[in-house]
Amino acid sequence: MKHAAIAAIEYYLPEKVVSTANLSTEFPEWSVEKIDDKTGIHERHIAAENECSSDLAVAAAQKLFESGACRPEEIDYVLLCTQSPDYFLPTTACLVQDRLGIPTSAGALDFNLGCSGYVYGLGLAEGLIASGQARKVLLLTAETYSKFLHPRDKSVRTIFGDAAAATLLTAIESEQPLMGPFVYGTDGQGAPNLIVRTGAMRQARTAETAVEKEDESANVRSDDNLFMDGAEIFNFTIGAVPKSVSALLERAGLSLDQVDLFVFHQANKYMLEHLRKRIKIPADKFQVSMAHCGNTVSSTLPIALKHAQAAGRLKEGSTVMLVGFGVGYSWGATLLRWSTNSTEQNHV
Repeated sequence: MKHAAIAAIEYYLPEKVVSTANLSTEFPEWSVEKIDDKTGIHERHIAAENECSSDLAVAAAQKLFESGACRPEEIDYVLLCTQSPDYFLPTTACLVQDRLGIPTSAGALDFNLGCSGYVYGLGLAEGLIASGQARKVLLLTAETYSKFLHPRDKSVRTIFGDAAAATLLTAIESEQPLMGPFVYGTDGQGAPNLIVRTGAMRQARTAETAVEKEDESANVRSDDNLFMDGAEIFNFTIGAVPKSVSALLERAGLSLDQVDLFVFHQANKYMLEHLRKRIKIPADKFQVSMAHCGNTVSSTLPIALKHAQAAGRLKEGSTVMLVGFGVGYSWGATLLRWSTNSTEQNHV
């Protein structure tokens, strides 16, 4: 039977870099040491004013094609995860299809998810391939969250960076799936805790919504900017992620020590370390790859996987757990059975 396998991963970071030292200058009440210790992030890449999610996605996909993993004409489905599309319509995936020279016979769609998006995308790709609807799926994740951030809101500016990742999923013959089972979760009651309130159909942007306000922590933002209640997001994560890990292990019939590598959404150092200790994951089995780029939303998992591969942490037959969680609230977890045969064309 045909199943999806990850054949290649590449990612792209915009040229502009905001270092922790830069932020410490802007927010003198926070030292470099304090920011580094709390976030574990040293640099964040920021999209240029005229650089949109499609531009980042195209750049990541071009790197993948240039690696020799496949040619654009071989792609028969494009999945693009983004919460910062170029337009309300048309679909950004359609723009990407045209710019990359992917055949017009290919399917292409956007799906709007944040930090859980990569896991959901893998689930969609497995469904397309296992059902015979596609043979090669290009899964793209691309965000320019920086365009939502107020420059004087240090609660989010220290964390988020812009990026895109391109993952090639190919159909291979296998008795058992190389990814899965999948565990998903949704709790829309958490929507107000990580939100951009204006700009879409529910609430238009007006002079009133652009009025800036300062909170009790001296962070400045308006209703037109991204708002994150860090304490509530932390509480949600600490509740949902350990339960998802347990549910996934139970569904797969595995124990924690049978997983070779854990790759969680790279939210920030404080949250990741808290989760690792709470779930009792050994440090040498826990991938951390955000110091150079920050929290890149749906791209953190493929970026971390790429780094793990480059470091030799992914061997033939390795069992890898992926967990994404965040805005929505939305979360998802799955297992990968890593196959070097499916990634042999990927130039690390």
